[in-house]
Amino acid sequence: MCVFCDIIDGKIPSKKHFENNDFIVIDDISHKAKKHYLLIPKKHYVGLFDQSEDDAIKLAKMLRFLPSLQSELGLEDGYRLIINQGGNAGQSVMHLHIHILGGEILPIAP
Repeated sequence: MCVFCDIIDGKIPSKKHFENNDFIVIDDISHKAKKHYLLIPKKHYVGLFDQSEDDAIKLAKMLRFLPSLQSELGLEDGYRLIINQGGNAGQSVMHLHIHILGGEILPIAP
């Protein structure tokens, strides 16, 4: 079983900031910035390559919804989104998720 699926199912506790039928937003336990959250689709798929067309539409809706959470998450001054795809890119949990980093001035990304 997948750790994110266990979090979604309530088997592993997490600090949830938002939840609906399609996704959750939780604290990342390994912060890489002052504010570090994960947006996790509730449907399990490994990465962008593993999505159906319907999954891709839901992901687009999640991304469009994210700005409405800026204030609640303390990201009014901006944030960075990161999706790691595969082991070489640093994906450690094989369930698509989006890192949301902010709360401070972040270094320029390569």
